[in-house]
Amino acid sequence: MNERYAKITGWGKYVPARVLTNADLAKMVDTSDEWITTRTGIKERHIRTEQDTTSSMSVEAAKKALEVAGITAQDLDLIIICTSSPDYLLPSVASQVQHLLGAKCGAFTLVAGCSGWVYGLVTASQFITAGAYNRVLVVGVEIISFALDFTDRTTCVLFGDAAAATIIEVSEEPGGVLSYELGSDGSGAMALYVPDGGVVAPLSQKTLDERRQFIRMDGQEVFKFAVRTLAASLKHTIYQAGLTPDDIDLFIPHQANARIIEAAARQMRVPVEKFFMNLDRYGNTSAASVPLAMVEAIEEGRLKDGDLVAMCAFGAGLTWASAVLRMGSGEVSPAHSLFSVGRARYLARKTSDTVLDTAQSALLPLYAFLYQRRKKK
Repeated sequence: MNERYAKITGWGKYVPARVLTNADLAKMVDTSDEWITTRTGIKERHIRTEQDTTSSMSVEAAKKALEVAGITAQDLDLIIICTSSPDYLLPSVASQVQHLLGAKCGAFTLVAGCSGWVYGLVTASQFITAGAYNRVLVVGVEIISFALDFTDRTTCVLFGDAAAATIIEVSEEPGGVLSYELGSDGSGAMALYVPDGGVVAPLSQKTLDERRQFIRMDGQEVFKFAVRTLAASLKHTIYQAGLTPDDIDLFIPHQANARIIEAAARQMRVPVEKFFMNLDRYGNTSAASVPLAMVEAIEEGRLKDGDLVAMCAFGAGLTWASAVLRMGSGEVSPAHSLFSVGRARYLARKTSDTVLDTAQSALLPLYAFLYQRRKKK
């Protein structure tokens, strides 16, 4: 029996036409382009128009991904929509997308905050490698602007709306997802949440009076969590694949904050140029963040067939998810051979990283404190 691999064969994106710049925000809330740029790296973001819904954005991105893969919606075996902002509480937005595309398959919504699409990618890969399905559509989509308080400069400057879709297909050639890590720490759930609108606190007049229908975030806690998690999870997943950070052709991190990405690059002792960033144009698009960056990396020629890519996302939950992929076909791991130069280099780098990680972890609280101190100025 031939081994089954799950590969990304199609990709597509959709972003709303409306662009909200830092200068625009400065007219709405006490902030400035300089304040936002120096603290986050974000210059502008796309915000939904009246015509945009989570389902319609998903469909537009999915159509492009299907075209690239050279298949139709009728060829799909499963649809996974990763989002925290569905059109309705009921029905599932995945069923809406399935109908709008004209697909004849199962569909479900996956909620894991900003980590959603990576969770979805791993889930689709498991269905395929297990032999259950052959073609799965995974969409990361978010209209996060509906939950933003545009009087709160600590949150409204960070987020944008977008959708990005991928087709995951079965292949007999080695490649696809080589390793992954899915994580959750619910003890930090209240660091990033929407207080009202659920079963615990249904919408009420108090909700509206106190603006409790909008996102609330403990910036310092989320920043510390992100800096700690991004590098650690990436390294764990890379080593799990029998690789080292030096083997990775491109890193695609969650596009939340340039400072977080730069800190991760330092911790991993990897040039920051190997980390793809497009947050200056889109901000944090939550579940759409990583696949949107991946699509643009392919379009720009920075991610090619045969490349090794490491992805990591983190967000509400608190959740995180990382995956190492081989785009197209190629050797699964150059360091798997028990006796090889690659194996020796792999073990040496892994040992060195373990020692240095211990020292960096001790300094992390100080780094986070200094960052928040600069942010308040």
